[in-house]
Amino acid sequence: MGKIHVLLKKEELNKEKLQGDKLVVVFDVLLATSTITTALQYGARNVIPVLNGEEAKRVARSQKKDSYLLVGEYEGLPLDGFHSPNPNALRGKVYDKTMILSTTNGTVAIRNSISAKFVFVASLLNSRYVAEQLIKHFKNETIILVCSGSSGSFNAEDFYGAGHFIHSLHEQSHMNWTLSDSAFAAYEFYKGKQNVSKEVLKASRVGQMLTRFGFEEELAFVSQQDVFPVVPYVNDDTFVVAEQYQKKRREIHGTN
Repeated sequence: MGKIHVLLKKEELNKEKLQGDKLVVVFDVLLATSTITTALQYGARNVIPVLNGEEAKRVARSQKKDSYLLVGEYEGLPLDGFHSPNPNALRGKVYDKTMILSTTNGTVAIRNSISAKFVFVASLLNSRYVAEQLIKHFKNETIILVCSGSSGSFNAEDFYGAGHFIHSLHEQSHMNWTLSDSAFAAYEFYKGKQNVSKEVLKASRVGQMLTRFGFEEELAFVSQQDVFPVVPYVNDDTFVVAEQYQKKRREIHGTN
């Protein structure tokens, strides 16, 4: 029987405890994990998560000219000289490119999780498909859902996203998962509001900030549930899709 635990913010991550057989799923619904999901759906070759704008520029210098797209924000506003991480802004720009992504919270959470055996990326847009892979290959293991939060604070939208993911696990597996108290609370929160995702995101603190910045359209976009069949996972610091995930799994486990 699989176990599920939810961390309420990235600052709760303990890199040493992640080592070994731990599986991590990272959520930054507004916006990093939604941005990554959308970029891969739109045909990005991969995504490199970085800690800040300076690291992004260093990584860019190692890439071939015209092969990458610099995307980033800090505290909700685009970094100077970077493309906006708003998912709708990526359409037509990321195809066949490496997206180098810097965000205040989500990319930091991803980087701080890489000592785990596997790190997946989920949002409302793709949770069902990530859950499907975990049920297929890891249903008896411990899954840690990491809510990125915001600069040390709890974020309702990530908690809602974690609840949606747990709901997807239950719905597809018909298993009785062992839930920690935080996982149980996230699951119940989502069940009570599963049909009002846009309203939940808009009412959250970050959602209110994005609304003030004029990004209501983005809120509506990322509030869609299970519309992109994309399963991103971390391969070193690069994201790839499900087919390559299967290849890595065979390499690690020696299975076909």
